[in-house]
Order: sequence, then structure tokens, then C-alpha cells
Amino acid sequence: MTETTPLLWVEDDAALRRLTRGLLRAEGFDVAEAEDAASALASARARPPAVVLLDLMLPPTQSIDEGLGVLDALMASPSPPLVVVVTGAGGKAAALEAVRRGAHDLLSKPVDPDVLLVVVKRAAARAALEAEVRALREQLAVARPEDQMLGSSPPFRAALDLADRVAPTDLPVLLTGENGTGKELLARRVHLASRRARGPLVSVNCGALPPTLLESTLFGHTKGAFTGADRARRGLFAEADGGTLFLDEAGELEPATQVRLLRALERGEILPVGADRPITVDVRLISATNRDLGSMLREGSFRDDLYWRLRGVEITLPPLRDRGEDVLLLARSFLSAQERLIGRRHELSDAAAQALLAHPWPGNLRELRHAVQRGAVMAGARPVIVPEDLGLGPTAAPDGEGLEAQVEALERRSIAAALAAEGGNRSRAARRLCLSRQGLLNKMARYGLG
Repeated sequence: MTETTPLLWVEDDAALRRLTRGLLRAEGFDVAEAEDAASALASARARPPAVVLLDLMLPPTQSIDEGLGVLDALMASPSPPLVVVVTGAGGKAAALEAVRRGAHDLLSKPVDPDVLLVVVKRAAARAALEAEVRALREQLAVARPEDQMLGSSPPFRAALDLADRVAPTDLPVLLTGENGTGKELLARRVHLASRRARGPLVSVNCGALPPTLLESTLFGHTKGAFTGADRARRGLFAEADGGTLFLDEAGELEPATQVRLLRALERGEILPVGADRPITVDVRLISATNRDLGSMLREGSFRDDLYWRLRGVEITLPPLRDRGEDVLLLARSFLSAQERLIGRRHELSDAAAQALLAHPWPGNLRELRHAVQRGAVMAGARPVIVPEDLGLGPTAAPDGEGLEAQVEALERRSIAAALAAEGGNRSRAARRLCLSRQGLLNKMARYGLG
């Protein structure tokens, strides 16, 4: 909480407003006041507050609906404040409804001054943290625009929306999808939008290390724990304490490592290799895999108790071939990044754009980035990139089954692109594709685009 934290106190009792204003200003808050719904919203527009104290019973109606209406309007703003709702006796149902609509905290009348200060200071600290997270995300976007999570296709936006909803919680997150779909970028997005954003984000690829080395890497080891352990090592769980640990390729974990990981998650403590005393850690876990963990459960190669620990919320990132015209948006972003590196600007020809849309992208984002970078290099002094510069070769279906499979793959991508362009509206997408609505639905069912 800073000395200039802007706060709005919405209360129709003038005497209570004056008393509370003096208390809050003495603690360093910049307090604005409003006595009814209209003046509250006008004040919030003129000077957006970080924290709002909102009495639900406001004139002119003196009904709960008046206060809830103010809450809804505040929550709809681009950067909504943290709202602390104040209710009178018997207002439990209204308070619960306010929380459902986005209220941060609750206070009951008569308000205890000490409790008021604790609640408001806590809200102000949370608001300051969220502002810092937004600033960090803006800095990240400026530093590496090619790493932004760009796209407007419905399946991609659904994944991002779910990630943004779960980010402020401490729920474990399981990211699934093909290699190269952006799972590590999404893990970083979740971390930066969490309450742990000021803590570390520590990553490890579980498939890149042999089991014994992975265990000591994750949990640490004591000096002399094994041959070559000439000094103690903390381990990545300890390094991530207070922050987030990202386990990439979690489907590659060996059974013994799965057992140790499960213990760490269940007890909140780790036992370094060779140690006889556990260490307590506070870590939020994000895992990623391109493997079908459901099949691994049935085969017995992945523990079901660990699976449910990892899968607090599962978010599936769609492959690039299912994201329609997001391909061109991403390609142009990669071109902008390449321009800064080589000092030369390039654009895609119409034919090159069509080639990008028609390609199946088995390598997803990584393959697209490399194709665009190659295109810029091969174009050289030419300002326009042509299909031959991209090095995609003949368009083939992902399974390489020949002409029929290529046609089906192209039709599938065309449908996905039309749905993305029409915001998921199937009737408009059908007209764009010169199909009947039922014909489109049949093809969507055939290609798994429901």
C-alpha cells in the first residue's frame, strides 16, 4: 500500500463517511466519497480507484439491487478495482451474491475500525500486486513481442480465458497439447497473473534428464549423497519456493519420481536425496505434456493419484492447423521481430499467405517461426516474401496419406478459418464457405471441430 492509494467510499450515511474518511486518510489513503449510485460511478470514471468500499443499500431505492448495480458497473471496467462490500444485519444472501459477481471481500455493519483497516490494507496490497503484474506483462510484451499469446480463434481464446481465470488461484494447472503449441508461454502467462508473480518461475524438462539426475535436480541432495555429489544442492522445488515450478514433459516422469513428486505435493515438503529431514516448500505447480495421460493411466505407466494432483485445471492448447487465420497474425508478428534483428522490412505476398494457411504445421509455432525467419532471409533485398522463400515444400497432410488426405486436411483448415473469422457463428461461416448450415455441421462433426 502506497501513500497515494486511491480509494472510493460509497455510503449514504454522511456521518459514517466522515468518520471513516478520517481513519483511512490517517493511514495514507487518498479517499474520495460518494453518497449514491450515480455519484459513485461518476467518481470512478473521473478518478479510477484501486479499492472501493461499497455499501449495498444505496439511494434512491435503498435496495440491494442499487449496490449490486454499482458493483456490476465497476467489474465491467477495463481495470476493475478491488471492491469490499459493506452489508447490514441480515445481508448474508446479498453478500454472497456480491462475491459471486466479483466482490473481493466483505464487511458487516457496524464496522469495527480495526477490522476495516485490516481488510482495506489487504485489498490495497492485492491491488498494488495486480498493478505490478500488469506492468510486468507489458514489459514482457515490449521485450519479446514474438512471445505474446496472439490469436483470436475460438479454441485458442477459450484456452487463454480459462488460464486467466485460474491464474489468480493456487490451483495446479495441467497444460496439454502438441509440441510447439505454446505451453511454456502459457505457463509464464499464468505465473505473471498470479499472486506469486514477484516470486521465481523455475522450469525443468522432465524428459531431458535421466531419472536419478532429475530427482536430485527437483528435490536437491546432500553432500556425499551419491558418487560425484561433492557439495549440497538445493533443488528446483526449493528454488521455486514462493513462486511457480513448471514441469515440462511431465508425461516422461518415471514411476519412482512420480512417487516422490506426489509426496511433495501432498505434504508441501521435499526430502533431498541423502537427507533425513524434510524441507517445507510453498510452490504452485504447472505441468505440461504432449502425451495422453488418460491412456497412460489405463496402461498403468502413470499414477492416477498424481494425475489428479497435477490436473487441478486442465487447459488444452489447440494445434496451429486448427487456429485458422491466427497463422497469419502470428507470422506477421514473427516478421516484425525478424525486422528488428536484420534491419529490413518484409511483407507476405498473397500467395505466401495462402501457402501458410494451407500448410498443416506439424511443428506448430516453432515451425511457423522458422519458416517466416527463413522467408525473410531468402527474400533478402526483396520486400515481399513469396511461397518459395518459406521452404514449406508441397503441402501434405500430417499423416502423409496422399491426395485425398491433403484435400481433407485443406477442407478442415478452411472450415476452422471460416469459424474463426465469423467468431464461431456457424450460419455465417456456412455462408462464407458456400455450404448449407447442416452441411457445415456434418463436416464439423466429421473433422472433430465441434
